[in-house]
Amino acid sequence: MSGKKIIGLIILIAGLIILTISVTADFIGIGSNVYVFGYKQISGTFVGIVITIIGSLLIFKKQKKEV
Repeated sequence: MSGKKIIGLIILIAGLIILTISVTADFIGIGSNVYVFGYKQISGTFVGIVITIIGSLLIFKKQKKEV
């Protein structure tokens, strides 16, 4: 596995962790209001999705073959 793929995997896992914590914040007790999906959760969810996409792109991006 190349260096970029390992970095991509680490970024992907970090994004998934941020996404999971943001979505389930109220249920695990770190959210402010159980009945409202607040702006912090929305921001965290968005950031988690973006980081997950970046990690996925790094993992699945085709490498250029050197001649």
